[in-house]
Amino acid sequence: MAAQRYEQKDYSRPPGSVEVVLVRHGASEAAVEDQPFELLEGQADPSLSEVGERQAQAVAAHLTHEPLAALYVTPLRRTAQTAAPLAAATGLQPVVVPELREVHLGELDGGAFRIAVRRRDPIVAEVFRAQRWDVIPGAETMEEFAARTRAGLERMVDGVQAGATIAAVVHGGVIGELCRQASDSRPFAFVHADNGSLTRLVLLPEGHWWVRSFNECAHVRAALSAP
Repeated sequence: MAAQRYEQKDYSRPPGSVEVVLVRHGASEAAVEDQPFELLEGQADPSLSEVGERQAQAVAAHLTHEPLAALYVTPLRRTAQTAAPLAAATGLQPVVVPELREVHLGELDGGAFRIAVRRRDPIVAEVFRAQRWDVIPGAETMEEFAARTRAGLERMVDGVQAGATIAAVVHGGVIGELCRQASDSRPFAFVHADNGSLTRLVLLPEGHWWVRSFNECAHVRAALSAP
């Protein structure tokens, strides 16, 4: 009698699980010294740049044929602007989830962090050495950031049927923190998502999370390299 054969198969999402597609917003407008971004509740709220608008279009073209049950954004306008082409293509109405706004950077919010990175400010080196945003004076604590982003994820998933796929346009720090929680990694292992990239989390019925993918960005690179 022939032996039983067990072929290797591609990944199949476990029954009843929910897939969360985390989209990092498109590139925002340039920071300019002595011209801080407009703030929303103490946080930088720049608009998308021209490149960011092209990235948003690429995201929409890439995701429009996926069976998305819901679309979420944060209060910061760069996420709403990134989601707008996808909302238009799918008919989904973006829902604002305040808990998923970017980490508050205290004295380096308003665009100052980006400038400090380019200037190689010692405080930036200390942030990445310690892997803590709250090294910055006045910044949100890591514990507060972790609690509110988890609450935001749970808020999205609570209203969705088992087996659904949802998308949320969020921020690089938020993607990094949610992937940290899903994988139990070091704090900054996933903070380098590109603008317009996709990261997929799978939430299992028993409560476990999987990082299915991180920083998918071929769609963005193809769009930006096109004539």
